Amino acid sequence: MLKTVRVTIEQIYVPTKYRKSLDQKKVDKLADDILENGLKIPIHVRPDADRYILVEGLHRLEAARALGEATIDSLIVHAHRA
Repeated sequence: MLKTVRVTIEQIYVPTKYRKSLDQKKVDKLADDILENGLKIPIHVRPDADRYILVEGLHRLEAARALGEATIDSLIVHAHRA
Protein backbone atom coordinates (compact mmCIF):
# COMPACT_ATOMS: atom_id res chain seq x y z
CA MET A 1 0.00 0.00 0.00
CA LEU A 2 1.29 3.44 -0.92
CA LYS A 3 1.64 6.10 1.76
CA THR A 4 0.85 9.78 1.24
CA VAL A 5 3.75 12.12 2.08
CA ARG A 6 4.22 15.91 1.86
CA VAL A 7 6.64 16.88 -0.91
CA THR A 8 8.10 20.35 -1.44
CA ILE A 9 6.59 21.74 -4.65
CA GLU A 10 9.92 23.27 -5.71
CA GLN A 11 11.44 19.76 -5.78
CA ILE A 12 8.94 18.50 -8.37
CA TYR A 13 10.01 18.49 -12.01
CA VAL A 14 7.22 18.54 -14.60
CA PRO A 15 8.20 16.82 -17.88
CA THR A 16 7.71 18.90 -21.03
CA LYS A 17 5.10 16.53 -22.44
CA TYR A 18 2.88 17.22 -19.39
CA ARG A 19 3.40 20.99 -19.45
CA LYS A 20 1.97 21.13 -22.97
CA SER A 21 -1.37 19.80 -21.70
CA LEU A 22 -1.87 22.46 -19.02
CA ASP A 23 -5.37 23.98 -19.03
CA GLN A 24 -5.45 27.18 -16.96
CA LYS A 25 -9.26 27.08 -16.58
CA LYS A 26 -8.95 23.62 -15.02
CA VAL A 27 -6.20 24.89 -12.69
CA ASP A 28 -8.36 27.83 -11.57
CA LYS A 29 -11.36 25.56 -10.94
CA LEU A 30 -9.24 23.10 -8.94
CA ALA A 31 -7.68 25.94 -6.93
CA ASP A 32 -11.15 27.09 -5.90
CA ASP A 33 -12.10 23.53 -4.95
CA ILE A 34 -8.88 23.01 -2.97
CA LEU A 35 -9.53 26.25 -1.06
CA GLU A 36 -13.03 25.09 -0.18
CA ASN A 37 -12.49 21.35 0.37
CA GLY A 38 -8.75 20.68 0.54
CA LEU A 39 -6.77 18.42 -1.78
CA LYS A 40 -8.72 15.17 -2.04
CA ILE A 41 -6.47 13.10 -4.29
CA PRO A 42 -2.68 13.23 -3.91
CA ILE A 43 -0.45 13.66 -6.95
CA HIS A 44 1.93 10.87 -8.00
CA VAL A 45 5.66 11.47 -8.19
CA ARG A 46 8.71 9.28 -8.58
CA PRO A 47 12.09 9.93 -6.97
CA ASP A 48 14.98 11.01 -9.21
CA ALA A 49 18.30 11.91 -7.57
CA ASP A 50 17.61 15.12 -5.58
CA ARG A 51 14.14 15.83 -6.97
CA TYR A 52 10.84 14.19 -7.85
CA ILE A 53 9.35 13.76 -11.30
CA LEU A 54 5.63 14.27 -11.73
CA VAL A 55 3.84 11.12 -12.88
CA GLU A 56 0.21 12.19 -12.41
CA GLY A 57 -1.59 15.30 -11.17
CA LEU A 58 -0.35 18.28 -13.20
CA HIS A 59 -3.47 20.39 -12.64
CA ARG A 60 -3.57 19.64 -8.91
CA LEU A 61 0.12 20.56 -8.64
CA GLU A 62 -0.34 23.83 -10.51
CA ALA A 63 -3.46 24.69 -8.48
CA ALA A 64 -1.51 24.19 -5.25
CA ARG A 65 1.34 26.30 -6.65
CA ALA A 66 -1.14 29.06 -7.63
CA LEU A 67 -2.48 29.04 -4.06
CA GLY A 68 1.03 29.64 -2.74
CA GLU A 69 1.41 26.22 -1.15
CA ALA A 70 4.97 25.15 -0.37
CA THR A 71 4.18 21.42 -0.14
CA ILE A 72 1.66 19.01 -1.61
CA ASP A 73 0.34 15.57 -0.65
CA SER A 74 2.00 13.02 -2.91
CA LEU A 75 2.19 9.30 -3.45
CA ILE A 76 5.73 8.14 -4.15
CA VAL A 77 5.72 5.59 -6.98
CA HIS A 78 8.67 3.69 -8.35
CA ALA A 79 9.26 2.97 -12.01
CA HIS A 80 9.82 -0.66 -12.87
CA ARG A 81 12.63 -1.40 -15.25
CA ALA A 82 12.42 -4.28 -17.67
